[in-house]
Amino acid sequence: MRRKPIELAAVATAAVPGLTPTAVSSAADDPADFDSALLLDLEGKQWRVRSPRHAEASARLETEFLVLRAFAPAIRAELPFLMPTVAGSVRLGNLSTFVYSHLAGGTQSVEELTAGPAALAREIGTALAAIHDLPHALVSNADLPSYTPNEFRQRRLNELDQAATTGKIPASLLLRWEHALEDVSLWRFNPCVVHGDLHEDNLLVESGRVTAVTGWTDLRIGDPADDFAWLVASNEQDFVDAVLASYTGSRRDAPDQHLLRRAALSAEFALAQYLVKGIAAADTGMVAEAEGMLETLAADVEEHGGQAISVEPLPAPAAPAHDAAQSPAADSAAAQSPAVSVVAAPAVTIVPVPVPSVEPVPVVPAVEVSPIPAEPIPSGVAPADEDSADEEPADKPSVRPSAEDTSTAAISIVEVRKH
Repeated sequence: MRRKPIELAAVATAAVPGLTPTAVSSAADDPADFDSALLLDLEGKQWRVRSPRHAEASARLETEFLVLRAFAPAIRAELPFLMPTVAGSVRLGNLSTFVYSHLAGGTQSVEELTAGPAALAREIGTALAAIHDLPHALVSNADLPSYTPNEFRQRRLNELDQAATTGKIPASLLLRWEHALEDVSLWRFNPCVVHGDLHEDNLLVESGRVTAVTGWTDLRIGDPADDFAWLVASNEQDFVDAVLASYTGSRRDAPDQHLLRRAALSAEFALAQYLVKGIAAADTGMVAEAEGMLETLAADVEEHGGQAISVEPLPAPAAPAHDAAQSPAADSAAAQSPAVSVVAAPAVTIVPVPVPSVEPVPVVPAVEVSPIPAEPIPSGVAPADEDSADEEPADKPSVRPSAEDTSTAAISIVEVRKH
């Protein structure tokens, strides 16, 4: 059940003793996972409330809290933006709602960001570089997910297989994505610390500057292209180029040449992930919305070619002969296979030669080669609640907080009893 802003205000007063809201409004967030609100108290200070809608979203918030604890003051001081501080938490049943202290700035739409001053594009590029240059130990010490390029690629292939079983992904997109995932030259990059959920709603902007970055629920070591997906999806190439130029100039390590190609793949594939998520939640509205967006994308790719993804050109698919004995999954896979041309060998006339007979050379039968199955990839570390399962592309583990936690305020956990 969705909570209204006024209900979230009441929850916040239980999470933060002494908090007296005087005004409340809804806040931008992922509506499938969270209910959010902005509060104004008696002193004019603002607070943000995030309340999960299901157990997996609650686990993500709990992981974010531990992530924020890992950002010691010395690390925060090096960042060109502010990070959230947890002011309090309250548990309602098996779900945890968190209240965050005020951060300057506000969210802007993608259209507002791309139409903004050139300095704003540079600010976003600098912020991205600062995140990707964070020490790997920040993630590994917190026991958060870490993927090599091949592990990450294989994980996406597994997700693609899962999406294909729904029967709701256009065959042209399945072929396009599979071809990109099998193009190993595309997946040569240096893994780095990745925000994992970066988009316009998690950037706070004020006076043309990025003042804060929020939404740290999916921190991991992985592909830096994931944090560019939302920019590539904007289809504002000049803006993307400006961000990338600032990013390249600010990073310690030069980005790989195929970063934007993988970002485009990530942006497209997010629609398939959204579909799978809607099906798992039995949300017919989400499923219908995802199907509509996938059909629009498929039509756009067919008409205009879509954004460049694979380095190697995509082979033209051939219509396969229908085999009644095949399963639907086999039919789907066959529909995506490239055409294979078989050239018949010319007839050969054998003329006997008057030489001593020799033993005929036996013909070696064709050997059928079976592909070696890929090694299973690690699924990451499970969240603190072992009954919770993360449906996002990266698992959300739980970690133990460090003994020294100076990056966030102490929180009060209040059990709210229903009368």
